[in-house]
Amino acid sequence: MRRLVNVLTTCVLIALVALVVAFLGVRLVGLTPYAVLSGSMEPQLPVGSLVYVRAADPATIQPGDAVTFRKDSGSLVTHQAYEVDAESQTILTQGIANKAADGSILHDADPVSFSQVVGVPVLCVPYLGYVNDFVTTPPGVYIVVVVVGVLVLLSLVGGSRNGRRAGGAR
Repeated sequence: MRRLVNVLTTCVLIALVALVVAFLGVRLVGLTPYAVLSGSMEPQLPVGSLVYVRAADPATIQPGDAVTFRKDSGSLVTHQAYEVDAESQTILTQGIANKAADGSILHDADPVSFSQVVGVPVLCVPYLGYVNDFVTTPPGVYIVVVVVGVLVLLSLVGGSRNGRRAGGAR
């Protein structure tokens, strides 16, 4: 039984470390993770994916590039640039899955100012956005805290039992 608990604890710890690296550690190399919450960029960026965004000079963005920007409402959007106007410092964008009745891609109504650009996505990991969304909002936060607490408790209980056996085996 103790061996099963050790294996389970090790697996959970490895998973937790991997999630910490995926959600926080990437920031050390200049990437910021964001969960994809809508299907406007499918199939390129599927709903539930986690996109890693790197800061970029808006002047280097080209038509066809995906760009992450902050709307006036404060929400973040990742859409495709279809026109970049360096003179007016704006980018015209579109969600590649947003289609008109004739099948053409609908353009976003508002241009994106260079100052609204957060960066460009450099990596997309399917399904990891669901995990990110879960562990950063209740009840996921509570579950993570409980799991970590149980692991610490199991470690302490297991360590004290092993200590008594080792001490008594002299």
